[in-house]
Amino acid sequence: MTVEAVIFDWGGTLTPWHDIDLVEQWSAYAVIYAPTDLELAQRLAEAELILWRRQQASRGADGTGSLEHIFESVGIDTTSTLHGEALAAYLEGWDPHTLADAQARPTLEALHDRGIRVGVLSNTMWPRWHHEAVFSRDGLGHLIDGAVYSSEIPYAKPHAAAFRAALDAVAATPSMTVFVGDRPWDDVHGAQEVGMRAVLMPHSNLGDQAVDIEVEPDAVITGLLELVDVIDRWRLGA
Repeated sequence: MTVEAVIFDWGGTLTPWHDIDLVEQWSAYAVIYAPTDLELAQRLAEAELILWRRQQASRGADGTGSLEHIFESVGIDTTSTLHGEALAAYLEGWDPHTLADAQARPTLEALHDRGIRVGVLSNTMWPRWHHEAVFSRDGLGHLIDGAVYSSEIPYAKPHAAAFRAALDAVAATPSMTVFVGDRPWDDVHGAQEVGMRAVLMPHSNLGDQAVDIEVEPDAVITGLLELVDVIDRWRLGA
């Protein structure tokens, strides 16, 4: 198998999975934007969950939306100075949960050493600029040749259009591309449906985000660096 590109999921794959209390995360925003509104964090979290559930129910056809959709749905004035300060605090509050896996950089470097392009496809509501800042912080930015974030497109994984957008971002063909993710439904099923090989790294506690599906990944790894050996075997025809 010729491998010209590897595309990674982000949360739970390039960065380890963390169990998150959404209300607590949104509290960092609410305490700045409207400190006397004791229910704002709850409303923001509920608005976010509505978008995630819609994405899951539509199999990615409705996309994930973006933070702007959340703010609009609860009546936030996104032109205000307070909003800017609150958004910065909200995103900063995620810092401990977005640190890259320790094996991410050496894995991406090994792929580049083999002439393999690296991409990212993430179901996310966050803006591109924040993801790029996170990757740069962790020394990964220069190793990513193309990225697609569902906050910018009408679709999300496992919809085929999301995977095709990621393939275009790294100028790759499905049969020569490997996708790596932590979710059997979104990542493995979605990638295989468009003709990619799919590698599962089952580290995440998906809880009510899990979709009951029988799917057979092309490989299973327990750490990112194992991916390099898998691809080397495939390239040798093993």
